[in-house]
Amino acid sequence: MNNRLKDITNQRLWKMALCGILAFGSVTGYSATVQAATVQQQFQDTRTSYAKDAITHLVDKGIAAGTSETTFEPKKAVTRAEFATFAVRLLGLKPVKNNINPYQDISMNAWYYDNVAAMTNLFILEGKGQGTFQPNASITREEAAALLVRMLKQQPVETSLLSSTYFDTADISDWARPYVQTVYQLGLMRGSGGVFRPHDQVTREEAAVMLDAILQKKTWSEQLQRGDELGVQLGWQYNSTTAEFKKQVEQSEVNTLVPRWFFLNSSMKVTDHADPALISWASATDRQLWPLLGNRSDSALTHQMLSSSVNRAAVISQVAAYVKTYKLDGINVDFENVDPADREGLTAFVTSLTATLHALGAVVSVDVSPDLGTDWTDAFDYAKLGAVSDYMVLMGYEEHWNGDPKAGSVASLPWVEKALDTMLSEVVRAKTILALPLYTRDWSSVNPAASSWDITLSEQGTRAHTTGSVRRWDASLVQYIIGYSSNGMPRYIWAEDSRSLSAKVLMSEHRQIAGLAYWYMGGETADVWNAISNASRFESYNF
Repeated sequence: MNNRLKDITNQRLWKMALCGILAFGSVTGYSATVQAATVQQQFQDTRTSYAKDAITHLVDKGIAAGTSETTFEPKKAVTRAEFATFAVRLLGLKPVKNNINPYQDISMNAWYYDNVAAMTNLFILEGKGQGTFQPNASITREEAAALLVRMLKQQPVETSLLSSTYFDTADISDWARPYVQTVYQLGLMRGSGGVFRPHDQVTREEAAVMLDAILQKKTWSEQLQRGDELGVQLGWQYNSTTAEFKKQVEQSEVNTLVPRWFFLNSSMKVTDHADPALISWASATDRQLWPLLGNRSDSALTHQMLSSSVNRAAVISQVAAYVKTYKLDGINVDFENVDPADREGLTAFVTSLTATLHALGAVVSVDVSPDLGTDWTDAFDYAKLGAVSDYMVLMGYEEHWNGDPKAGSVASLPWVEKALDTMLSEVVRAKTILALPLYTRDWSSVNPAASSWDITLSEQGTRAHTTGSVRRWDASLVQYIIGYSSNGMPRYIWAEDSRSLSAKVLMSEHRQIAGLAYWYMGGETADVWNAISNASRFESYNF
């Protein structure tokens, strides 16, 4: 395995420090800007505040801001939008301008929209029901308790101690009691005079004290100062020029490029579409280059190659020559629609290919569909392929496919989670990469099999924003379902967006797999990358 790949998979890349918690202007939307961390912000109205030191610390860190250049308004109630902004900055996350707005009562142009969306994507902040967020409503103390517990990824637990801790325990909402107990034990909120005051509004100075307490705990602060940890971030090129592909990669976290260069043909010659410009660029930008070796879903041609040891050797020899000539980092094997009879031949091919490329310092990754017990995947011996190859790339999409008689999600969270766990029962985590869809499908409600087509996330957004379109969040699938009309006929989209993709990233990162892949580069909207980065970063925290 080459050194650059080891840097990616074992040490992971460090790209952000706490400086990622930068100032984004006044929290309350005023024109005042947050002062640089090296400048002591002096507010005229905080000199006698018990939270003066906490306020100064948060402002210096770029987490909080005044309501003007000289005022902080410490006694003013903090709004839900403000708290979301504080939280994003403290956690070192990026604002996310979700292409699909989670809430009906927030404009996508609002100063706080990106921060509210970022918190919503991570399931830290929730709406107030019926698609509303109430951004200007104040936060109550029991609501703040819940937010702090979620921010720190703690498990809320209620004990009998709560009633002996506060005289007003009966006033605390049933849902909030475990959170109140937890923040008390964490030392973040204590109340005063034996009362918690659960329904009182949280003031800006109270919020400052709560958030600064997080930074004052060394083990938590150290977590927040960590850089982003990225494993393999693989992006497939599709229907784009080299210039377009380079731009797509530059706007993303992708560090491993998979252009579609090599394909089998009937004479057992591997076609070569290598682009020297991309090779040079990948090397100059320190990105891995694993060109795709594909079969174009031709089962007969694939059988011709896999069933013959002579043909397998001929193909491997050509691929090895390309790897050596172009100084490639690896090869991504993408054989689909393989005959079940070729199961042993496929394993033999990958085994020999991997051994040959290892001698050249290159790696082999193998694309596989979820093992659902159908003949579509019978040719893939997951355990053996996972043992001999360097990576197995699970294509976590096509739950419902083009031509499926039943309309539905391309990749609902429960389906992807089950597919990944099935893979992990046979393949080690360090070799497993989960591929996520940067596309979805537009379905006819009348005849899905006859009228459905793939669309990009940008096209999805256009339909979601058209007059008369409706959408609802399906908590069981963890994605939006969009309904709209075309030529008088109802159509539906099970959306993939920043919110649904964040859930999948959180799930996969929790399983500590080798990385993520994306089919396909260019299908996404710009907000997706910040959302994915946030989910990866947040899941890496171990408070």
